[in-house]
Amino acid sequence: MTYRLGVDVGGTFTDLLLFDEESGKFWRHKTPSTPHDSSEGILNGVKAITAEAGVSASDIAYFLHGTTVATNAVLEGKGAKVGLVTTEGYRDIMQIARSFVPGGLAAWIVWPKPQPLAHLEDTVEVPERMSADGAVVRELDEEAVRAALHKLKGQGIEALTVSLINAYVNGAHEKRIGEIAEEVLPGIPVSLSHEVLPEMQEYERTLSTVANAAVRPVVSKYVSNLRNKLEDEGLEGKLSLLRSDGGLMSSHKAEEHPVNILMSGPAGGVTGAKWVGKNAGLSNILTLDVGGTSTDVALIEGLEARRVRTTEVGHLSVRASALDVKTVGAGGGSIAHVPELTKALRVGPESAGAVPGPVAYNKGGTLPTVTDANVVLGYLPEDLLGGSFKLDREGAKAAVQTIADALGIGLMEAARGIIDIVNENMFGALRMISVQQGYDPREFALMGFGGAGPLHVNAVAKLMGSWPAVSPVSPGVLCALGDATTQMRTETARSFSKLAKDTSIADLEAVLDEMAAQTRQELLADGVPEEQITTQFEVDIRYAGQAFEVPLTIDKAVLAADGIEGILARFDQEHLRLFTFNMDTPHEIVNLRAVALGEAPALPAAELPKGGDDPSAAKIRDHTLWMDGKEQAAVIYDRALLRQGNVIPGPAIITEMDSTTLVESGCIATVDAVGNILINPVQEG
Repeated sequence: MTYRLGVDVGGTFTDLLLFDEESGKFWRHKTPSTPHDSSEGILNGVKAITAEAGVSASDIAYFLHGTTVATNAVLEGKGAKVGLVTTEGYRDIMQIARSFVPGGLAAWIVWPKPQPLAHLEDTVEVPERMSADGAVVRELDEEAVRAALHKLKGQGIEALTVSLINAYVNGAHEKRIGEIAEEVLPGIPVSLSHEVLPEMQEYERTLSTVANAAVRPVVSKYVSNLRNKLEDEGLEGKLSLLRSDGGLMSSHKAEEHPVNILMSGPAGGVTGAKWVGKNAGLSNILTLDVGGTSTDVALIEGLEARRVRTTEVGHLSVRASALDVKTVGAGGGSIAHVPELTKALRVGPESAGAVPGPVAYNKGGTLPTVTDANVVLGYLPEDLLGGSFKLDREGAKAAVQTIADALGIGLMEAARGIIDIVNENMFGALRMISVQQGYDPREFALMGFGGAGPLHVNAVAKLMGSWPAVSPVSPGVLCALGDATTQMRTETARSFSKLAKDTSIADLEAVLDEMAAQTRQELLADGVPEEQITTQFEVDIRYAGQAFEVPLTIDKAVLAADGIEGILARFDQEHLRLFTFNMDTPHEIVNLRAVALGEAPALPAAELPKGGDDPSAAKIRDHTLWMDGKEQAAVIYDRALLRQGNVIPGPAIITEMDSTTLVESGCIATVDAVGNILINPVQEG
């Protein structure tokens, strides 16, 4: 028997999901995260889940892991001290940047410019020059290279980046500097720009390579430490990490190119949502991943998640493919407050986190949070996790009362106000990835997951007009499910930079074939069998003179059939959808990319036993909650006892081990064949 173990480390909990590939049976486990050393929490979880499933660690063939270790290193400024080697005359490349100032008018007056990841005093120049077509204009001065590297050694750098002008067409000089660095700086990891990002635009290429170098020692230490601990535990299966773009990469590759796992954490939920959508017969999905501190949203169209060419973490924006995930500071732990100046209720972005947590958790929290408001309204019953976890409703009431007093309104109105505002914040994030990108949210289902997603998904679906609102199977550990059900992925890029009218299909195919061979080779080296590898291509096109490209996917059969004109027609169509106009200017083909994919595991979803409309076998007890401005009678159900076909009219609460689903009044929930809860508005008439 082969088992896959998905592990997702969040700020509050580490989620694990163990999947039996043959039967589709799975076990899930949540254990508190250990921020000082995530591997401790992971090992606690591995021991617990293997014991529960009655398997040994050696039975696990694949260990698939989503992690925020690289993200946190950037956000907390804990990356390594990076030395940067540039071509003579380009020492200020990181300081000059793109002269873009965020914010509205006059933001430049107050904008404190973030310190670049490679400081000016740790940047050195070397005499060399390549031309734009890759010819050597000036030979590399190796003596100067040695002197520069000795200087950096004296300054105590912990990682080295080499980014030379035009290295994307010819990386020979960078390679040679890398070889000299191995002699002069033994043990220091070296990142070469033509390997990390072989694309033009030297600032983006340098920034991405410096970011890669900055997180490399942190990620390398984490991954090797985790690998050793798992081996000690007897786990000899393959360790793979989730990339920002929703694919998997081997742990060794992640140590070399950690810039590709900067958004590893949120990507897990999106890949999990794709798997759920496939089994539930939903192809267009908006995802709502609500944790304790933040909410991540993404858009899936035709079971494909939208990808972007840049990964954004804090101030940092690097060129690395990522799923288009937007994050807002709205979660279960978001703190409600009434500023003295405006006397208007605000919720978040500050969070009570895991420690001290919401007041209702009885862990020393004193400030009212979204979770407390849910407890006061009766949306979160007092006995969670099958009665093993008691919530302090009286404490939550006292905390929310402070908001009611400040606003001069009743306790229940204040609590519902907190919920309405946090729902509006989530609605705002969802508009950014749907309406503002030219998509109509009424053509999508809304899937809520994470610990608090199913509590809010019904209310947010009402705001969006996105039906059904979906509470998937195991919503609390869906990110870990995503880690366990995705495929290996690798990609490479080349700058092409030619006008479309001067380009033949043969020119494009020559580059695409070369890149396809390179990416296939990388997956073969990671142990993916030849017959399971498929290749996809992407092309970035713009109107000549534009600064922004639009990426399109292409395949060679379509290219041969439709020619370059076919691609340009698709570009015009996409440009019109995104920007509402087209131009008469010539088209320019800017970059080409090849993506190699392993086979996604055909993991089955276990079917639920059939039941009639009547869900009363799963009823726990009657309950009252506050909704639509009044107290209402509701019923609490146990999700584990629901059967396919059960119909649950709102208001109702469905509890389970790792989450709670709220069905609002005026809505009705049905349980589908594999156990997802689909909520729709009651049809009038």
